[in-house]
Amino acid sequence: MKPFALLHRDGADHVDVLHGDVVTVEALADIPLPAGNGPQTLALIPYRQIRERGFACVDDGTPLECLRVERHETVPLDDLIASLPRTVAIRDGAFDIADEDYEQIVRTVLDEEIGHGEGANFVIHRVYQATVDGDPLETARAAFRNLLTGERGAYWTFLVHTGTRTLVGATPERHVSVTDGLTMMNPISGTHRHDGARSLADFLADRKEIEELHMVLDEELKMMATVAEHGGQVIGPYLKRMAHLTHTEYLLAGKGSLDVRDVLRETMFAPTVTGSPVENACRVIARHEGRGRGYYAGVLALLGHDSDGRQTLDAPILIRTAEISDDGALRVPVGATLVRHSTPQGEVAETHAKAAGVLSAFSLRSQPQPLSVRPEPTDLELDLALAARNDGLARFWLDQRVPGALTMPALAGRSAVIVDGEDTFTAMLTHQLRALGLTVTVVPWTAPIIPAADLLILGPGPGDPGASTPKMDRLRALAQEALTAGRPLLGICLGHQILATTLGLPLLRRDSTYQGIARDIHFFGTTRRVGFYSSFTALAATVPGVSFAADPDGKIHALRGEGFAGVQFHPESVLSADGVAVLQELLPPLLDRVISPSVSG
Repeated sequence: MKPFALLHRDGADHVDVLHGDVVTVEALADIPLPAGNGPQTLALIPYRQIRERGFACVDDGTPLECLRVERHETVPLDDLIASLPRTVAIRDGAFDIADEDYEQIVRTVLDEEIGHGEGANFVIHRVYQATVDGDPLETARAAFRNLLTGERGAYWTFLVHTGTRTLVGATPERHVSVTDGLTMMNPISGTHRHDGARSLADFLADRKEIEELHMVLDEELKMMATVAEHGGQVIGPYLKRMAHLTHTEYLLAGKGSLDVRDVLRETMFAPTVTGSPVENACRVIARHEGRGRGYYAGVLALLGHDSDGRQTLDAPILIRTAEISDDGALRVPVGATLVRHSTPQGEVAETHAKAAGVLSAFSLRSQPQPLSVRPEPTDLELDLALAARNDGLARFWLDQRVPGALTMPALAGRSAVIVDGEDTFTAMLTHQLRALGLTVTVVPWTAPIIPAADLLILGPGPGDPGASTPKMDRLRALAQEALTAGRPLLGICLGHQILATTLGLPLLRRDSTYQGIARDIHFFGTTRRVGFYSSFTALAATVPGVSFAADPDGKIHALRGEGFAGVQFHPESVLSADGVAVLQELLPPLLDRVISPSVSG
């Protein structure tokens, strides 16, 4: 059969039917996007495209296929459902990785990766495999019907047939969209299974679920800070109710002007299917999965133009999706988000629950029935529980601001250069510093020359700060050069640890990681609410001219001296309610004796 696609958007009373020819392209920039009111393109983007950002992946050769839409029609939803077959038959189903083996992978990632500072969370996938009895395309059409009638709350329910492969699914998550110049992202995390094991109220109060959502919110804010002119404003959280699962979600929105293919590239791929920070998460995925992901964790992207000729984009994440080959092989990839509170048994159960939502469409697993009759919370109780998730978050990202409202005269016109240690928290930090009045340049740690600026900032990143690696050696050299030359220096998280070791302070790996934790600290005489993403900490010791903000056991949260300062936490994080206040306190003293050409003229 010739290529086609069936697309149903949440709440629509019709299904979009797309017909056209399929072309394979190598890069996102090559996706066809005719100017003006030309035809749309539906791009099937595999996970391996992450290599366009220079990130690690096991390259399985899965193609980037594009359906160039030649005919677009809409069919009433009820009519389309009535036209689809009902019979589905598959057999010989099992996960490619046994439960006990997946549990061991979880243990290893928690201990060797999260426990050693490689990141805050990582998504490791496994694949449910089975064989289709009968015609694969007819099976996919029947499964599509079952998803339309049996699932709810899906952002897109879809069937895409490229001529050589078929994908059918009901994805809950918009990754990124662009409409009327507004870029939007939709981080979803936290999983409540409809099996009666616990109530929705218990789920909303679960600290692990709350922290998991806040971590992916931070990670997608990093992406929004790259593709939107003033970063993203946070809206929510909300509940995402589906047939088998309920999730929590935020909506991020910001004005942008990038080509939509560049938006796709800069947001590859969602932290909900990779981890945080994304660059190192890709390394961890490659190490522990050891195989390609196909289309799992990629996106299905509809690109085009509106009536005014402006580019449009709508790109849901390829999860809760079955891939069916022409020879009848069925694959349902699913993943679990591993965080410091994860248990191997809990993450195994999560993968089973996620697979069940897709497999129910193939009549292999029936929809689970509630095991208890505990009443769900009222709408008011839900609203209060959801609203409480924003308590203590940074208003910088939740509120609209008048341009210039935060500009400090002591910082206006000054310049800063941030050395990125492989964590795009630097993009969020850039927006905060610019809001305070600084001009900001970001360079990677691999840059051979660091541009001149009034302030050098050693930024955050994953890894062991005490290790002898090219990155750590380079950062230590930059810290030493700045201290020797009396150049104003600020270290953040990894940069703070590097500064601390350069000053001669010892480092300690925490027994329990501080990944995605918000807490109140004593900050040079003031209580501040800040967010941590770290597994290491510096310990206080007597160093002339250096003062510390530390816990009674000597674990340092911040340090400062003549011309330098460091903070173990992330002032730019959404978890840091007082992040801007910390920068307002630390930065002016670092720059008060700097003679800047941009200021002095």
